Amino acid sequence: MSSSGNTFGHLFRVTTFGESHGGAVGCVIDGCPPRIPISAEEIEAELARRATGQSHLVSGRKEEDKVQVLSGVFEGLTLGSPICLLVYNTNARPQDYLYLKDKYRPSHADYTYDLKYGIRAWSGGGRTSARETTARVMAGAIAKKILQQKFNTKILAYVKRVKHLEANVDYRQVTFEQIESNPVRCPDIQTAKQIEELILQTKAEGNSLGGVIECVIRNCPKGIGEPVFDRLEAELAHAMLSLPATKGFEIGSGFAGTYLTGLEHNDEFYRKPDGTIGTRTNNSGGIQGGISNGEDIYFRVAFKPTSTIMRPQKTVNDKGEEILLDQVTGRHDPCVLPRAVPMVEAMAAIVILDHYLRHKAQNL
Repeated sequence: MSSSGNTFGHLFRVTTFGESHGGAVGCVIDGCPPRIPISAEEIEAELARRATGQSHLVSGRKEEDKVQVLSGVFEGLTLGSPICLLVYNTNARPQDYLYLKDKYRPSHADYTYDLKYGIRAWSGGGRTSARETTARVMAGAIAKKILQQKFNTKILAYVKRVKHLEANVDYRQVTFEQIESNPVRCPDIQTAKQIEELILQTKAEGNSLGGVIECVIRNCPKGIGEPVFDRLEAELAHAMLSLPATKGFEIGSGFAGTYLTGLEHNDEFYRKPDGTIGTRTNNSGGIQGGISNGEDIYFRVAFKPTSTIMRPQKTVNDKGEEILLDQVTGRHDPCVLPRAVPMVEAMAAIVILDHYLRHKAQNL
């Protein structure tokens, strides 16, 4: 992986570029297999799910997110050469952040970027903004299509919890239609309505909320994962915790499994009617010893409350002087979870495809 931290993956390598209020954001995908049918419209359909301005629950910034395919695709098929995808920022308003130019916003990366680089893109957070994830979703759209075509792999993420409101969802039964049936992207309709009301109330108060997204990967290729340091669950954790606002990752039984004994937690093997081997339970979350076992992979990602809030807060400026931050402007999500759903799916797809290609490279 790149030492600069802007590239993810080993064989299916994704490099993202661009800032929140710069000219454009995009990605370069190297290692994509050839002869994969892909169109800008398919990628844009995924981007529409992460877009701002899609409902009253998210940021009001409206971007068209029209994808330009600059290289790597010819007559609708991937060539096997690097694919460059670009989306122009058409509704950037850097002037909204002029007041914050010399101030460190609480829990943002303003201070740490100054520590590391001695310079930062102060308008909208630059590379730390969720705008960067546009590029990840574009790359993930291609990875999802390859996995679906070859293995019928389906990757579904959804909002499991916001603050104290937790959905009653069975990851084995949830459908895409249930997830997309409401702006919260929570398959439990009753809980989704309560979450929507809570987000709107919190938004009116100038505050923000966090929560948990759950994701299930069905029909994942069996036997992929690279022990010891590149275990499949470790790479999924790496991918998820690279997303903005993430603070936790757990897979399968997760922390709840620590309350069980080994006898209670172990997943017993059995022979399925079709002759394949399965497990009677799935506390392992579809991965054992860092390698996929053919069961559903399911995991959860914790997102913190959005750092930008419309409330006065104490902070310091770049001279170290204590000040009151009481003039917050810009367009922000009161809760990032509804828009983070496609981001989680995209990163999961990139990890799974990359590991499949690594598996094929070693196993003749």
